[in-house]
Amino acid sequence: MSGDGQQMRAAEGAARVPDVVVITGMSGSGRTQALHVFEDMGYFCIDNLPPRLLLQLAELVGINSGVGRHLAVTCDLRSQGLFDEFSDSVTQLREHELTVRVVFLDTSDEVLIRRYDENRRRHPLAAPGESLTSAIARERAQLSSVRDAADLVIDTSRLRTSALRRRLTRAFSELTDQQLMEVSVFSFGFKHGMPVEADLMIDVRFLPNPFYDPEMRALTGNDRLVADFVLGNPITEQFLEAWYRLLDVTMPGYVAEGKTSLSIAVGCTGGQHRSVAIANATAAYLEKGGYHVCLSHRDLALANVRTS
Repeated sequence: MSGDGQQMRAAEGAARVPDVVVITGMSGSGRTQALHVFEDMGYFCIDNLPPRLLLQLAELVGINSGVGRHLAVTCDLRSQGLFDEFSDSVTQLREHELTVRVVFLDTSDEVLIRRYDENRRRHPLAAPGESLTSAIARERAQLSSVRDAADLVIDTSRLRTSALRRRLTRAFSELTDQQLMEVSVFSFGFKHGMPVEADLMIDVRFLPNPFYDPEMRALTGNDRLVADFVLGNPITEQFLEAWYRLLDVTMPGYVAEGKTSLSIAVGCTGGQHRSVAIANATAAYLEKGGYHVCLSHRDLALANVRTS
């Protein structure tokens, strides 16, 4: 994508991000999971907020101060009488020139009954002795006007969590799906221990080792001489072609599954030469693909390197 295209997409994304998102809907429809998505997107999140406190909270966290912060809250019928103020509270926010969007999560009665049965939970609105079917019907009737007025209605009956995440991020984030996933790329040395936190790990000890060249022994993969030696080798070129092809397949899959963080470890013997150079190349490749990458070298401080 060209620079102009990226700027246009960023501007479109910023324009669609409201100051306040109110998440409501049927109990058991996934409001908590939805709030977690907004939290991952960087919104200030509050669960089960009485509607009358919406404006006060927005002012408290500086939503209306131009700091670029956004607020997401869930409101549901556990608030009982306070929920009647929902419409007035949303209107009040808009009167204070705050942009607001209401998301209503709906689910079929059949799926809700199954979810409550599987979780062995009591419906939060059920009166003593009241059946689950009756409580669901009563809640649905009370919420009908809110559903009709919602800006976005999502039926989660057969929607996986990853699909719900995609729907919400595409509607309410100024970032791309790739940018929303935090990718950590780091080098390490096997002699210092295997990394337990890695989602993907690649062993590059099969590559020619600069350590055996006296001129490069005290250098690292961050030095041009070592990087050129490692990356310019025909074996490395073949490996990187295959490695990048693997990343081109796996990374979009992780994004599609709604993974919010991914750790990629690149290992060589000491974590000084080959793994550092390959980790740098991997991070650069992923950044070019639009991913948000954090690069580090776990064991570089343990190496006996030359200081200028």
